[in-house]
Amino acid sequence: MSQQESEKIEIMESELKALEDKINQFVGLCQQLRSENIYLRQQLAAATSENKHLSEKISAATSRLEALLAQFPESEA
Repeated sequence: MSQQESEKIEIMESELKALEDKINQFVGLCQQLRSENIYLRQQLAAATSENKHLSEKISAATSRLEALLAQFPESEA
């Protein structure tokens, strides 16, 4: 094998190593984003559930207030 061929092989191996490193970084980023997405979905589900619960409490309180207000006699002007 000539010196020139040997140098070309070294360059190609170096480029392949750089590509491998970039692919590994990309895979790591994808895994990180997947984990973050799962976490955010869980947070959204919890917030949605809490929002529904609070809306139900507000609705119940509104109904109780309306029932109390209905018991007051109307004022005569």
